Amino acid sequence: MGLFDFLGGGNNQAPKKEETNMFCYQCEMSMKDGCGAHGQTIGTCGKTATKARLQDIMTFGLRGLAAYREHARELIDMNPNAEDLKTLIEVDDVMSETLYFTLTNVNFNFDEHIAQLMKVGQAGVKVMDLLSGGHTNTLGVPTPVEVPQNKAEGKGILISGHNLDMLHKLLERIEERGLSDKVNVYTHSEMLPAHAYPELKKFKNLKGNIGGAWFDQTDVFSKWNGTCVVNTNCIVPPEKSKKVNNYIDRLYTYKIVGVEGAKKIENDNFDPLIDHTLELPDVTGFDSDATLVTGHHYKTILTLAPQILDAIKSGKIKRFWVIAGCDAPGHGRDYFRELAERVPQDHVIITSSCGKFRFNDIDFGTVPGTEIPRYLDLGQCNDSNGAVHIALALADALGVKDVNELPISIALLWMEQKAILILLALLYLGINDIYIGPSAPQFVNDDIYNFLHDTFNLNVISDIEKDFGKELAE
Repeated sequence: MGLFDFLGGGNNQAPKKEETNMFCYQCEMSMKDGCGAHGQTIGTCGKTATKARLQDIMTFGLRGLAAYREHARELIDMNPNAEDLKTLIEVDDVMSETLYFTLTNVNFNFDEHIAQLMKVGQAGVKVMDLLSGGHTNTLGVPTPVEVPQNKAEGKGILISGHNLDMLHKLLERIEERGLSDKVNVYTHSEMLPAHAYPELKKFKNLKGNIGGAWFDQTDVFSKWNGTCVVNTNCIVPPEKSKKVNNYIDRLYTYKIVGVEGAKKIENDNFDPLIDHTLELPDVTGFDSDATLVTGHHYKTILTLAPQILDAIKSGKIKRFWVIAGCDAPGHGRDYFRELAERVPQDHVIITSSCGKFRFNDIDFGTVPGTEIPRYLDLGQCNDSNGAVHIALALADALGVKDVNELPISIALLWMEQKAILILLALLYLGINDIYIGPSAPQFVNDDIYNFLHDTFNLNVISDIEKDFGKELAE
């Protein structure tokens, strides 16, 4: 079965011819409207459709790498040290080398394309470790915490994105102005893990979380009476939804993030944002008594290693599930909630990123006969490296040479380029048997998919029973 059979959910529809064509117009030699625009499978330079798509994957992975590198650099600047700066240079070298690789008439070797993709994955491992370490060095190691969900009061700032450093600076500025009892701060989407960091949760006006994954922001921000901030990617523009006009005059963006009509926070000057918040009415309409749990950073989980090992050896824990990734609208992603609901009581779910909002309202309780939570939220998408650290520690403690021999099942949601980088990082580490979904990337053709399937047993989700029936029956 080829990739496009998976795209159709196993409906055996033959791929349309144009789905396997290339497209490239990066040089003067390009054919009219671009090589591939009229059905060509080989460019003027000799580049095949498969190699063109592999180079697309490189650039997509680099975009995710650039996002994590940017956040890591911010934290390194606060506490510079030679080792972290050396790692940052190594990451930068991979970025420039890979972009050079995609120039016209540089490389036409399939194996070397794969090797370059693995270099991007290796750089992803480094930069995620760098960012995770920067967060814990600056903000402390997160510990599990129960966070009020959809409950708000008073003057409020609602922050969406990933930038924890920006949140820390804002909370400090509110405190410096003596306004901690007058301006409350709330998180949205991937900012939820902020509540678990010691240096953030010490601020009493960091109150709770509002809403779920990034794409509900138009509904949530429209109902929010206060100001809103988006500090990294995942902003919705007015061109996508007319609802943005309901709050564009109260919307602030930070650093690289921008949208026409919003106000920009310049040079970390949060006073205009704070002043604007004070001028607005109190937040109303958010009165839920619900809560969410977060804060199971891998450094915290590793402190539970003895209990986890005992539970594994005694048969109380039979399997671990990594159900994580970037969410997006669509019922196809209900697959991941259904999967989480079907995970047996003696199995543990590990998650991260905004995909967890598909199922983090469920009370999974603890593993029977233990006090080990069945649901472990590692944090943001950049904390996905934590699952690998946990797996490697378990393998070492259990004397397992190959991490793929551990009882771990992996189902990943993907949406944007950071998810591509995370997948490349996992493949670089040799992690096999990964299922992604709800659909396969359109920039992957049959040749690429077959290589990934044959080499790493990478699969696209189809039916839960077909994909994971054996594991769920354990």
